[in-house]
Amino acid sequence: MQRDELLKRLESETEWDVIIIGGGATGLGAAVDASSRGYKTLLLEKFDFAKATSSRSTKLVHGGVRYLAQGNIKLVMEALRERGLLLKNAPHLTRTQPFVLPTYSWWKKWYYALGLKIYDLMSGKLSIGKTRVLSSKKILAYSPAVSRKKLSGGILYYDGQFDDARLAVNLAQTTVENGSVVLNYMEVVDVVKKNGLVNGVHAKDRLSGKEYEIRSRAVINATGVFTDDILRMDDHLHHHVISPSQGIHLVIDKAFFPGDYAMMIPKTDDGRVLFAVPWHNKVIVGTTDTPVKESLFEPRPLEKEIAFVLRNINRYLSSDIKREDVKAVFAGLRPLVSVPGQKNTSLMPRDHTIMVSKTNLVTITGGKWTTYRKMAKVAVDNVLFVARLERKVCVTESLPVHGWCNPVDPADHLHYYGSDAAAIRELAKQNEEWQETLHPDFPFIKAQVIWAVREEMAMTVEDVLARRIRLLFLDARAAIAVAPGVAKLMAAEMKKDEAWQAEQLQKFNPLAEGYLLH
Repeated sequence: MQRDELLKRLESETEWDVIIIGGGATGLGAAVDASSRGYKTLLLEKFDFAKATSSRSTKLVHGGVRYLAQGNIKLVMEALRERGLLLKNAPHLTRTQPFVLPTYSWWKKWYYALGLKIYDLMSGKLSIGKTRVLSSKKILAYSPAVSRKKLSGGILYYDGQFDDARLAVNLAQTTVENGSVVLNYMEVVDVVKKNGLVNGVHAKDRLSGKEYEIRSRAVINATGVFTDDILRMDDHLHHHVISPSQGIHLVIDKAFFPGDYAMMIPKTDDGRVLFAVPWHNKVIVGTTDTPVKESLFEPRPLEKEIAFVLRNINRYLSSDIKREDVKAVFAGLRPLVSVPGQKNTSLMPRDHTIMVSKTNLVTITGGKWTTYRKMAKVAVDNVLFVARLERKVCVTESLPVHGWCNPVDPADHLHYYGSDAAAIRELAKQNEEWQETLHPDFPFIKAQVIWAVREEMAMTVEDVLARRIRLLFLDARAAIAVAPGVAKLMAAEMKKDEAWQAEQLQKFNPLAEGYLLH
C-alpha cells in the first residue's frame, strides 16, 4: 500500500462509483464493503487513518453491558453478533478477553450475574465464553489487585479485545487489495454539485499542496465528530447534529493490575461503567463521558476526568494508583447524535444514524467500532439507492481482514501483523540495524518503522509512534525518547533531509507532551 502509486491512480482515473470522506472505523468499513462488492471506491482522509476517535477507544469489541441495563436490546444483539464476526475475520488483531466483576454485597452479585447471563445468552451461537458466579477467593486468584475489604465474590464473563488503529490500517490494506484507492492527508475542502445533486468533491493534498476535483456517482460522509463540517459544505444553513462526548483513558504498568483478566466496575460516580483492560503488556483504565462544545483532532483530558478515573479505580484496587504512575493519557470524542432536550451525553443513543440529504449526500454517524461492519453495509446500501448502481450483495460477513492468520501466537511480539509478520522478519534480516529494538523497555524493532513507511502509508513520526506501533499510547515518555531515531529511519527510507527530521520532531514532541500527566 504505497501512497505514490495510489496517487497515480487518482490522477489517471476520471470518475468513481463512490467517494468516502473520512478514514476512521466507519469510512474504512464502507471502503472495504464497497470495494469488495466490486464498486470503484475512493476514500479520502484529512490526516492519517484513525487519527481521531478511531484510535482512542477502550480497545474492546463488545456488545455493551451498559446498553443492556438501559434497555437497548437491539443495539446489544447487533453488537454481540458483530463481535463474533470480527473475532473470526481478524483473529490476529482480536482475542477473547475474560473479565471479572467484583461485588461487595450478596444481592449485587446475583443481580449482576443475572444481567451478564442474559448478555451471554443473547450472543447465541457466537458466544465466546460461559458466564460464572465466583467466590471472593476465586476473584482474588484471577485478579489479585482487587480490594479485599468486604468483597463478597463476583462474576466472570467474556468479551472481545482488539487493537483499534492496527485494524484501521488493515482495513485500508483490504480496500486496496480489492482494487480501490485510499489516501491519507487528502483533505476534502468542498463538495461538487451538478443539477443540485452532489457528484464529487474538491480535495487538497496536505503533503504536496496539489488540488483535485474528483467526480463520483455518490459521496459518503463518514467523518464522525466532524460530520457537521461536511454537512455545512452541502448546505451552509445546516444546523449541527453531533453532540461530541469526551472519553479519556489512563495507561498504567501491569504491576498495578497483574494477570490476564480485565475488570469491569459496574457503577461509578456518574453511573457509567469503568474498565481496566490488559493491552500490549500495559493496562488501560477508562472511560469518562464528558460533553464538550468543540470537536478537535487532538482533544486533551480535563483535570476533573483524570481525578474521576483515579478516584473510581482506586476504590476497587488494593494498590493506590497516583498521577505519577500514569504512563500515558489519551482522550477521544464520541460522535453522539443530538437528541432534542437531552443534555446528558451518557443517555444519548449509541446506535448509528443514517441520513440522505436532498442533494443525495449520504451521511453515516454514531455507532462504535464493534458495529463498524454493519454501519458500512447500511451506508453502501443507501449509496446503491441514491446512485442507482447495479445491486451487488455485501460479502463482508465472512471477508478476512488483511493479515488474517490462524492460529495466532500471542507470545510473538509481531503477532498483530498476522500474515505480514514473516515479511517483517525477512525485512529485518536485510539490515542488522533494523533488528535492534527502538526502546529497551519495548519489543518494537526498527524494521517495523521501515515496514510502516513501505507498506502501511505512514507519512509522519506521529503516524508510526501513535498508530502503527502504538508506543505513544503505551508510554508517552518512551515515544518522545525514540522519536529522533524514528525520524532518522523514516528520512533515510523516504529520501528526506535533516530539515524534514527537525520539522517532524517540532510537531511530534509538543503533541506527545499532551499524553503525559505533569
